[in-house]
Amino acid sequence: MGGHSHWAGIKHKKALTDAKKGKVYTKIIREITIAAKMGGGDPASNPRLRKAMEDGRNANMPADNVKRAIMKGTGQLPGTTFEELVYEGYGPGGTALLVETTTDNKNRSFSEIRKIFETGGGSIGSAGCVAWMFKQKGCIIVAKTSIDEEKLMNLALEAGADDIKSEDAEVYEIYTTPQAFDTVKAKLDENKIVAESAEITMIADNQVAVDEASGAKLLKLMDSLEAHDDVKNIYSNFDIPDEILAKLEKA
Repeated sequence: MGGHSHWAGIKHKKALTDAKKGKVYTKIIREITIAAKMGGGDPASNPRLRKAMEDGRNANMPADNVKRAIMKGTGQLPGTTFEELVYEGYGPGGTALLVETTTDNKNRSFSEIRKIFETGGGSIGSAGCVAWMFKQKGCIIVAKTSIDEEKLMNLALEAGADDIKSEDAEVYEIYTTPQAFDTVKAKLDENKIVAESAEITMIADNQVAVDEASGAKLLKLMDSLEAHDDVKNIYSNFDIPDEILAKLEKA
């Protein structure tokens, strides 16, 4: 299975668990604040804010938390200043990793992220060392049980999707340009097709096959990065065969 699709699946399951513990609130509040600062406090004209607010609803975040985060972003309330940084590096098995962060202290963030890389058998690289391997795309994941492939293909392509993949046993992967993402997602919503996940993401041009030993280390490294409060998104180019992934998930 491709690196994006199954890491998205792992994150989706993890988010549902973490949401119950309140662990995701910090990251969502930061994203809402930054989105409001960059694009204004009206979700109707700010797709990034709209997505962050949707994540908040999915995590059962109280409306007051969302409102305060928006007001901090627009300057109506005082708040911490965050900046966005991307770290690039290498993981076990020769894989590439892009780590998007939001932080109020870039020196602390760099030190802690570097330590996680090194502890997990990877290493941080210089800016640009792996970014060239990825392209920004919209990715919408839909369960195969929710719709017939031909119907989905007709709807998505008509709305402006670039490609639909059905190699995975359980889900379809719909890919779009960043510009067409909202239109395609809206078309699916209009037809009551619920997405397992929907995001603007970074997709690797080519994938690196990973064996069981490296796969176990890599997933542990990515899980450690994901658990860090400053980390917003992680992208990789790994490809772990389904039979190995099944073993690792049971371990």
